Amino acid sequence: MNYPTLSAALLGALAASAAPLWADDEVVAWRLFVADQSAPTIKAIDLDHPEQRWTFDVAGPAKLYSTPSKALVVAVQSDHERVDFLHSGLTFDNHGDHVDIDIADPSAIGHISGPRPFHVVNHGGDVAIAFDKGGYGAILAEGAILNGALTETKAPMNVAHHGFVAPMGDHFVSSVASEEPVAEGKAPPRVGIGSFAADGSPIGEMQICTDLHGEAFSGSYLLAGCKEGIAALDTSQGADAYAMLPYPADLPEGHTGTLLGSPAMQIFLGNYGADGVVIIDPAAEPHFTYVQLPFRRVDFILDPAKPQMAYIFTEDGTLHRLNMLSAQIEKSAQITQPYSMDGHWRDPRPRLAMAGERLILTDPLAQTLRVIDTADLSEQGTIALEGIPYNVVALGGSGLSH
Repeated sequence: MNYPTLSAALLGALAASAAPLWADDEVVAWRLFVADQSAPTIKAIDLDHPEQRWTFDVAGPAKLYSTPSKALVVAVQSDHERVDFLHSGLTFDNHGDHVDIDIADPSAIGHISGPRPFHVVNHGGDVAIAFDKGGYGAILAEGAILNGALTETKAPMNVAHHGFVAPMGDHFVSSVASEEPVAEGKAPPRVGIGSFAADGSPIGEMQICTDLHGEAFSGSYLLAGCKEGIAALDTSQGADAYAMLPYPADLPEGHTGTLLGSPAMQIFLGNYGADGVVIIDPAAEPHFTYVQLPFRRVDFILDPAKPQMAYIFTEDGTLHRLNMLSAQIEKSAQITQPYSMDGHWRDPRPRLAMAGERLILTDPLAQTLRVIDTADLSEQGTIALEGIPYNVVALGGSGLSH
């Protein structure tokens, strides 16, 4: 059978008209969410088009957390007994060989209330919020939150205290506090960490961990900071496979109270004393590698795209890039005026967030967000904000827009 021959011009016209039906655009989108230090507002900002902004009113100044889906922002207002949930407006759908992205305006989902919410832990698709004066952790499924269902499952702590709850599927991990009487208005001291069934009954033995503070996941491990060392739960060995990693004798005086865990390789970074950090490998010795900083530490963050890298901001206004594999500070750059760590713990000081190849630094006294290139720590630009920009999270990434 003979087929008619189409002219080159007609073929070109057909191809041009068909192209939009099949074209996939590679899109990179990042949203910044910034909480004011004194006002009850959260600003959402399009990083690449910062004139595009949204404002959300909340009950009070908020500590912000983001979740691995890059779609959810958790805004904890401890002094106002409220937790708000915001949708970033970015939805990512991973198909294995590519990721789709859907972009919409950010939006308020709703809020929950309870006595003194504080620490937030994300794990396994669940969000857990510890209510310090309620003696429980509220566990919510992230997918349900994004669909507007704020249904809480309460994980009971042994007594009300300043601690955390980590969701583990059919059970949970919780800090444990002393049950001895305390003076009115005082919180009981933290004495350990343990695993518990959904009804609060213990699984195995409690791991002694005095002054427990801070937790993080990486690989198969959950770590928590203690005065004695680092409490390590190897989840691959069971629900109660705890061990204590004692601080080496050659470390200076101090202990760890804040921990960050890498999502890409099994490594942790923790604070240590006022002017140091420790790189922690829970599976192999030496478990601790100490890095001395030139000034006291203000904030630090891990780079999820380059998992060997961490960034540390010190009170002299300098940003440092730390290679956690070599334990060397590779580069430092002066970014802001000094921010002394003396004074009240809530005084406005810079906070860090990662947005791909860029690092975002709040500069509260300058009413500015600073956008830093992680390659050379140079300042790419600034974003002016009214008020006192303080806590910040960045959500985004790249994908195909069909």
